[in-house]
Amino acid sequence: MEEKRWLSHEEYSHLVALCQLLPGPASSQINFLIGMRRAGWAGAFLSWAGFTLPSALLLLFGGALAQIAVIVLGAAAGVWLCRGVSQASGTQATAISPKAAWTAFAVFLVFLLGLPVLSSFMPGSLASLADISYRAGALVFGGGHVVLPLLRDALVPAGMVTDDFFLAGYGVAQAVPGPLFTLSAYLGAAAAPPGASPAAWGVVALFFIFLPGILTAIAGVPLWSWLVGRPAAQGALAGINAAVVGILGAALYDPVWRTAVLGKADVAIAVTGFFLLEKWKVSPLLIAIFCLAASPASGLL
Repeated sequence: MEEKRWLSHEEYSHLVALCQLLPGPASSQINFLIGMRRAGWAGAFLSWAGFTLPSALLLLFGGALAQIAVIVLGAAAGVWLCRGVSQASGTQATAISPKAAWTAFAVFLVFLLGLPVLSSFMPGSLASLADISYRAGALVFGGGHVVLPLLRDALVPAGMVTDDFFLAGYGVAQAVPGPLFTLSAYLGAAAAPPGASPAAWGVVALFFIFLPGILTAIAGVPLWSWLVGRPAAQGALAGINAAVVGILGAALYDPVWRTAVLGKADVAIAVTGFFLLEKWKVSPLLIAIFCLAASPASGLL
């Protein structure tokens, strides 16, 4: 963005900090707001579509309260411990009016409160899938990995997908470009009952998991303009960012590590994959292929 002179480093940092504060997939929210800054509402939705749809199409065809509590505690600790954090400077030019922001927030609440009621009358239906996806997107902070425990707890115990399907989808989502939230497209298709269209179920899951993040991003920009320059708010944001790192670590352990790494061979494969990615910068797709090949080979040995 700096090379194209669309955003300064400072402006980009503002967007990152704002989206870390909001629920939903931070990468997609940042992309949406950059598109809006560049070309208004049309640019925002085209930017989001270009970022999200490739991986969603590839996947289609081939403890929320605890997290919120951690975020709140992180903000409180940041106010207390991060009083010396330098204040953000500059302003955020935006096409979002206060009326649009309040409208987005109202729509966010309508879906958050209304979908569970609709789902209670139609269990196991598309409405139920929409409710699961929307709540998952509305009650996570920081990024895609945080949504994994919420989706698994909602889908696996209910029998909509199995653990094997869930972990297989996670592996494929890691191997394709785009945000991890597009895993919902795969899970929605896998949860489709006999006779239903897997593609339709995948599209519903994809739409409703991203919707709350987009709505809160629109609603959050005026709030961010108010927060900029307030020392207590800057400390709270620093604490929130630290808390999000801890939540991401917890999501990596459960369900990914706890359900997929079951023995010494699995540990060796996981560690090898980590070094291939971090030290030698091997493509995630090649690492996924390596892990798929190594797992049955270790079983034979």
